[in-house]
Amino acid sequence: MTICKVISDTGAVPVKIWTDDVDVGSIEQLKNVARLPFVFHHVAAMPDVHVGMGATIGSVIATREAVIPAAVGVDIGCGMLAAKTNLRRGDTDTKSLGEAMKSILRRTPVGFQQHKDKNIHWDACRLFEDDLNELLSREPKVLSDMKSRHWTNEMGSLGGGNHFIELSADENDDLWVMLHTGSRGPGNVMASFFIRKAKALAQAAGVELPDWNLASFREGTRDFENYMLATAWAQRYAFVNRQEILADVMKSLADIWPGIQLDGEVINCHHNYVEKEEHFGEKVWVTRKGAIRAQAGEMGIIPGSMGTRSYLVRGLGNAESFNSSSHGAGRKMSRTQAQKAFSVEDLRRQTEGVVCRQDKGVIDEIPGAYKRIEDVMANQTDLTETVHTLKQVLCVKG
Repeated sequence: MTICKVISDTGAVPVKIWTDDVDVGSIEQLKNVARLPFVFHHVAAMPDVHVGMGATIGSVIATREAVIPAAVGVDIGCGMLAAKTNLRRGDTDTKSLGEAMKSILRRTPVGFQQHKDKNIHWDACRLFEDDLNELLSREPKVLSDMKSRHWTNEMGSLGGGNHFIELSADENDDLWVMLHTGSRGPGNVMASFFIRKAKALAQAAGVELPDWNLASFREGTRDFENYMLATAWAQRYAFVNRQEILADVMKSLADIWPGIQLDGEVINCHHNYVEKEEHFGEKVWVTRKGAIRAQAGEMGIIPGSMGTRSYLVRGLGNAESFNSSSHGAGRKMSRTQAQKAFSVEDLRRQTEGVVCRQDKGVIDEIPGAYKRIEDVMANQTDLTETVHTLKQVLCVKG
């Protein structure tokens, strides 16, 4: 059963949307994308949809022979990891969780911090050197910034904003490590360069666009090849970065609970990325901008906001969503709006029972700035089925 709504517009493919909770700006962005001549079949908008850069966050865009760099976004490969441990909720208390938070922060850089020693994660980084050198030889002018950003030092770092590390209890009181991060500074450098280049090429060619952030690269051109090399590199970097952080977090937790071990499957999935896939009988480029792949039987992670529930799900393979689902709760307020609307006391109330930062610096991540994750999940029962429901007991943010 499909529960999506369809928006039709003259000269555009349809937009299929899985919610009524959508603002005017998002609708306009969805229509803008749907009018692009290379967009395939329809545009899918997930129930966490909200305004993004050019294209909405929470959208899935299939394209023929073209890709929009700004639709993939500046945090290429951003995504989630979840891993079950043998620790139980009853093994923890406020004191031990506070010590665990300190231990994680000693080992894992957050915010703008990075590792001081480039060799800490060198075994992971050396796998990326050859491909990076190939990229630098193709685009030396800007991608050489990678060297000055010490990309090796950023492997195993979390970043800031809505990135986090959590220890969460499922419905059986088993504890999971869950984390959210992407390709860090290296991915941002690559993405920003190619977004600027796509805009410049479109403007020089006199291309008419409703938003310059919808500028694209056409398949068969050198710019397209270079961009796809960069995104492939950044997506792999993001995937491995999450694995490296997990390993460090487990070491940090072992400082507090010496017997802790992983106990089962590790789920690691992107929600900002582009890949070639087959849909409706054609092989097309699929950009998921704030959406996870939810093929039949595929495991995925849909986090709530800071202080609310998260979900580990199994995909149902809904063709109308291009086998996709939401990637989280989705913002209903900008960061600036949230900072004006809420106080530190509001943050403390809304994160009660969670060991976490409760200060002015993270008010923009308050649960009240996001849609209700329960509503998002209710709107996509034809996209995923819930396997585990998690509630954090510890949240580390940048």
